[in-house]
Amino acid sequence: MRGLELFLLGRRLMKIGEQAIEPSHFHRMPVSVRSVMLDVFEHPDSSVSEITARTGFPQSHVSASVARLRAEGVLVTSVDPKDRRRTLVREAPDIPRRAERFVKSTVDEVLAEALGTDDPDEVRAAVEFLEDLARRLARGAANKTRL
Repeated sequence: MRGLELFLLGRRLMKIGEQAIEPSHFHRMPVSVRSVMLDVFEHPDSSVSEITARTGFPQSHVSASVARLRAEGVLVTSVDPKDRRRTLVREAPDIPRRAERFVKSTVDEVLAEALGTDDPDEVRAAVEFLEDLARRLARGAANKTRL
């Protein structure tokens, strides 16, 4: 598999995931703002400069997105105790509780549609494969941060 093929597969999986999430404010956000939000969720206590470097968006866009998401109660900011000039960004403490109602649904139905099948065994096998891949990637990320 080439990099472009993996990238396109990732986009298809993101779209399937978006369809599986129950309608919420998440769907009304521009994709670029969602990208900033998800980056912060994956990398808590990041500075705006770090988010900018990872997402590739202009710093002005990242700053505006953080301000918007902070005003909506999705993100919180704090002064970096090590460098008082930097602002650190993280998800609001109540986000996991607020998100619970949207993550209760499974991807099975949407995945079956994307696969073009109604065979529950085929869908179950695909879900198990994706869960295994997610575990492997999480383990790889955890190992990388320990180095």
